[in-house]
Amino acid sequence: MAAVKTRRTLAKVGVVTGLVLGGLFAGLPVLWMLSTSLKRNGEVFQSPPQLFTEGFSFDAYREILGNGTQLRFFLNSYIVAFAVTILTLLVAVLAGYAFSRFRFPFQKTINAAIISVQAVPPITLVIPYFGLIVALGLYDTYAGLILTHMVFTLPYAIIMITAYLNTLPRELDESVKIDGGTGWTALWRILVPVSVPGLVAVGVYTFMISWNEYLFALTLTRTDDMRTVPIGIQLLMGQHSYEWNQMMAMSILGSVPVLVLFLLFQRRFVGGLTAGAVKT
Repeated sequence: MAAVKTRRTLAKVGVVTGLVLGGLFAGLPVLWMLSTSLKRNGEVFQSPPQLFTEGFSFDAYREILGNGTQLRFFLNSYIVAFAVTILTLLVAVLAGYAFSRFRFPFQKTINAAIISVQAVPPITLVIPYFGLIVALGLYDTYAGLILTHMVFTLPYAIIMITAYLNTLPRELDESVKIDGGTGWTALWRILVPVSVPGLVAVGVYTFMISWNEYLFALTLTRTDDMRTVPIGIQLLMGQHSYEWNQMMAMSILGSVPVLVLFLLFQRRFVGGLTAGAVKT
């Protein structure tokens, strides 16, 4: 009995130690980022490292927020991320409804193709999409960025919304039809309002993907009028020096929208992610 108790205690200690180490591994870089944003550039790599230095100030944040070009990067990120989120949800709801409620030719093939897109490494598509966007005359435009981001957000969104709609009883659709409504009525008046937790989860995830996207934002834009926050952070790396404190300040400011969204919709986000896992 004592041996069993000892093993349980050791197991708990091991789990707690693992969690603490995991938390430190995930949290320390964020703490370093915050600390660096509050230092002078020359104090970033001083030895021994200090969390707060004599040069503690918010100058890096003032530099970022007082620079019109940097603010333009934030505006561009907001425009692209919100447009991608709204359009992705709209298309994914229609596609998810079709996959969930109807049977049509090549349904399984189309579904497999959508899932397979998730397995393609984005970097392999950079050159093809660059040529396509240039050919369409969408290079260095919002439309080019939005359409490209949707290629990567739609498969996940369709899969998640289809799974969520599969959990809703078909009796809901049938009751609408008995009352004289159409499938369109059932979708927008009944199924979509009931699916809000799932839609919120997909929307938050979609926003995060688009907001943090770097590779295509770098390839498909040329001017500061179209560049987004991740590219703005990279542009702070000069040829002869790096503005580390401003880079970290911009990274902190760039993390705020995603953090706020997650905190606002935390319950619905977690509930929506798990709801589609069980079919009733």
